[in-house]
Amino acid sequence: MKILDKYIISRYLITFLFCLILFTAIVVVVDLSEKTEDFSKSNLSAMQIFSQHYLGFIPRIDAMLFPLFVFISVIFFASKMAGRSEVIAILSSGVTFRRFLLPFLIGGLILTSILWLGYRYVVPVANRKWAEFEKKYIDVNMAMLANNTSYKQNIYFKLDSNSFIGIKGYDTISKTGNGFFMQKFENNKLAYNIRASNFNWDTASKKWKLTSVAERIFNDSNESIINSIERKINFNFKPIDLRKDDYLKDEMSTPDLDAFIKREKIRGSEMLSTLNVERYNRDAIPVSVLILTIIGAVLASKKVRGGSGAHIALGVVLSMAYILLSRFSVVFATKGSFSPIMAAWMPNVIFGLLALYLYNRAAK
Repeated sequence: MKILDKYIISRYLITFLFCLILFTAIVVVVDLSEKTEDFSKSNLSAMQIFSQHYLGFIPRIDAMLFPLFVFISVIFFASKMAGRSEVIAILSSGVTFRRFLLPFLIGGLILTSILWLGYRYVVPVANRKWAEFEKKYIDVNMAMLANNTSYKQNIYFKLDSNSFIGIKGYDTISKTGNGFFMQKFENNKLAYNIRASNFNWDTASKKWKLTSVAERIFNDSNESIINSIERKINFNFKPIDLRKDDYLKDEMSTPDLDAFIKREKIRGSEMLSTLNVERYNRDAIPVSVLILTIIGAVLASKKVRGGSGAHIALGVVLSMAYILLSRFSVVFATKGSFSPIMAAWMPNVIFGLLALYLYNRAAK
């Protein structure tokens, strides 16, 4: 790696870090001004508010605006280079435009990797912390709604290709329920049935504990009944599968989300589109960092009248266009029949083609 590469990469990352800290501080101040009254009512200390709310809020909002921060950073730094005629000097020394963009690509890959890992493991934990604080201290209506919907009624789902589960009532907080039954079919005939008056999740054995159990096994010519006071059974579903609220997908790490989607696919869940959009977005959004880096470097490397201000204004407009396109595609996928993978990757495809067009035009 040459001195020029180290210079561009270091300045790119330092500018991004400055941009991240600056905008995060602005967002925190705005959030603090809006929630001052709620914080005072909560009777929490400043340290408790920071640890319980902002340690979840900051990673969540930073991940959401990460591509915008990257784009503004590239635009700002590259336009400064162009304004000082550094880009002209570099290209005049025999460096090709493709070679000039290489350190930007390396910096973009570094930030893409950071965001990708963040979406897999860090952001879900932050989302869980943020949601718990919001429900408990900020949005009273949200808390009431959460309490009202903690008890689910008349739950029916497909356990596997031949088995079906029915639950009369289940409390997602205590992880207890009543009116449980499971039916298993073979060759379109009922082969096994189990019913229990009550059931709960046993945290020690990681199994479901059923009480007042009645099992019926059907053969071709007879039927056998087994009654028991209590039984522990390892069914292919867990308490998280019965929760199913708007925050669940955001609070799961990517490996947990993959396993959850696999189980929901077997059961033919109506949540599949929403879950798949979330899963594909966790890969697509980090890739947008690299695409926006290319677009920003290509646009800002040309010296124009207006300097950095014109470049930054153009960068903000393009960033907003990307965010709007991403939001529209997600709505069409979750509320309509649009493919989830297309909804997640379509903005990247469109802006990737734009990056290719701008690069070919600038290289000439």
